[in-house]
Amino acid sequence: MTERSPMLPPERTRTLALASAFLRGVAAAGLGLGSLAVLVMVFWISSPYPDSGPGGALRAAAAVWLLAHGAELVRPDTLSGVPAPVGVVPLLLVVGPLWLAHRAARDAAEPEEGRARPSQTGAFCAVTAGYLLVAAGAAAYARDGALRVVPESLAFPVALVVAGAAAAGVWTAAGRPFGPLPSWSPLVLQEAVARTLFRNRAEAACRAAAVGLAVLIGGGALLVAVALGRDMAAAQESFLALAGDWSGRVAVLLLAVSLVPNAALWGAAYGLGPGFALGMGATATPLGLTGTPAAPHFPLLAAVPEPGPATPLNWAAFAVPAVAALALAWCTVRRAAPADAPRAKAWSPRETVLVTGLAALGCGAGTALLAAVAGGPLGTRALSAFGPVWWLTGPAALVWTAAIGVPAALLLRWWRLREPGWAWRRDVPEAAGDAQEESGEKAAAPVNPKSAAATREPGLAPKDKARKGRTGRKDREDREERAEDEEAADDDAGFEPYDFLPTDPWHELPGDPWHGKEAREARWASLKQGSGGLMADFPARVPAALRSEEPPAKPADGKPADADGRGAASS
Repeated sequence: MTERSPMLPPERTRTLALASAFLRGVAAAGLGLGSLAVLVMVFWISSPYPDSGPGGALRAAAAVWLLAHGAELVRPDTLSGVPAPVGVVPLLLVVGPLWLAHRAARDAAEPEEGRARPSQTGAFCAVTAGYLLVAAGAAAYARDGALRVVPESLAFPVALVVAGAAAAGVWTAAGRPFGPLPSWSPLVLQEAVARTLFRNRAEAACRAAAVGLAVLIGGGALLVAVALGRDMAAAQESFLALAGDWSGRVAVLLLAVSLVPNAALWGAAYGLGPGFALGMGATATPLGLTGTPAAPHFPLLAAVPEPGPATPLNWAAFAVPAVAALALAWCTVRRAAPADAPRAKAWSPRETVLVTGLAALGCGAGTALLAAVAGGPLGTRALSAFGPVWWLTGPAALVWTAAIGVPAALLLRWWRLREPGWAWRRDVPEAAGDAQEESGEKAAAPVNPKSAAATREPGLAPKDKARKGRTGRKDREDREERAEDEEAADDDAGFEPYDFLPTDPWHELPGDPWHGKEAREARWASLKQGSGGLMADFPARVPAALRSEEPPAKPADGKPADADGRGAASS
């Protein structure tokens, strides 16, 4: 069908490609919104006491879908009559919309054989515009529901989140290139990015920062799991008190699961030291819980420590950032001094410190960003501050990873670049060869301890002996290299070119068992026997075109052979 399609002008083709990208953005937003609406409608139908009709359930689904993009919601109906904000975003709920926007932009910008594709900028703008159009319609639809969207939050952060996911999709379709930078960026930065060395160092820093951040979040999740395990009865009591029917309990369970990443970030902030806020006048840190918490009843909040001073068990939370810093240093040293590379390719101490510091800076920035979205207001007055404080959590992560990671990276680098006899390095085949040679010599000729003690040079310190051993090994390597060069030169001097073998398949070489007459007759007899009587009954002969190259056959009676190679008697 592609071959039979009419030829379109380039302008028309480009317009159709942009329209297709726009529809991809609309479809991605509609798919995410529709999936969440189906889930909400299932809970509404199964609820024995629904508070509103299907319109209210659909408006609530639209509001929750926008909350997954970072939008701020407001509950207008409260006991005090003052609208209460809802700013805590379930981070697990964010994964679906972001993945859909990313995939739509990737498919729109990915080159495909036989079809025209828009430019990267055009695909990004078209997909983002289509997605945001659906988001604006959902916000307008949820305006009269129980949860309303703050209009200012549609520009920030909803539009920024969608644009970031679409940009990541376009970047993925382009092969995830690192540079070149736009023309409006500083020239010094463009030249730095163009260098391969800079790109390798930047990639190592980003990878180490991601590893440190992942270990930090994993450690926070472990802290939450341990705390919930210690007070499982309180978590179960709050879970059963929130809902009495099975549909409500399933809804509470799904909400708790979607808030698990938030709880992990709260645990990471707790281990870093700044902790998290449980209202305007309460803060939980490893040193203790101060103030009066205003936390609502929820299963995950059962992990909050009890009010009062901390115990040594709470101080163990400081191990989480320490382990994250060590993981960051280990990831950096794997690139700074790899085990499968020669010693000369290792980074200098200055480069190791610089890359480790940049990785710590990236880990701190990522921690601050995630801490900012992990918390937020849940009401007015006492609940206006709920969760970790990003401008304290981010610098704390930077200080921990830099203070521990930089010295640890230098120590690990020194450990990997020690003497071959002591290090773990597998990239020194000479050392391995010397060890095998020495072991072989010892096995072949055992040494008498008394004679060895007599031949040992007196008056040498251990360092001098080690230095002399290294010098002797270097001399032995030089002698072996010169011997190999001389052997190669002798081989080249004794080299004699050989003539090519004849390519004629009927040329019979002396002693050749394949092209001989007897071998041909044997092969012919074998083929005749395996053919089942299909082959003619005549002996194997050389074709007439090649008969002149063979010597004439002499018959048994001594008479000259005829043109067919048969004697007069046979004729």
